[in-house]
Amino acid sequence: MRIAVREESKIVELWLNRAEKEDAAFWESLKPLYQTYKAQNYLVAVFLSGEEELYQQTRDLLLYNRRRQAEMEVLEQRQEQQAVTM
Repeated sequence: MRIAVREESKIVELWLNRAEKEDAAFWESLKPLYQTYKAQNYLVAVFLSGEEELYQQTRDLLLYNRRRQAEMEVLEQRQEQQAVTM
C-alpha cells in the first residue's frame, strides 16, 4: 500500500495493489486509519489496482480524447461558418 496525504485539499490517497485489494483482513485493518483521518476532516480515497494493461488503456484513452477534441473543433468551425452565412 502507498499512502499520499494531500494536506492542502485534506485528501488521503490509499493505493492498493492486487493482493491487498483481495485481502479482507487487510481491508479490516484500514478502519482505524479511516477513523483517524475522518476525525481530522480528511477524505480518504482508495485506489485499487486494475486488471487491464495500463499502457494499452492509457493509449486508447488518449487517442479517444484526441479524436473527440478534433470532432469538437470541426463542429465549432461549422457552427461559426453557419453563423457567418446567416
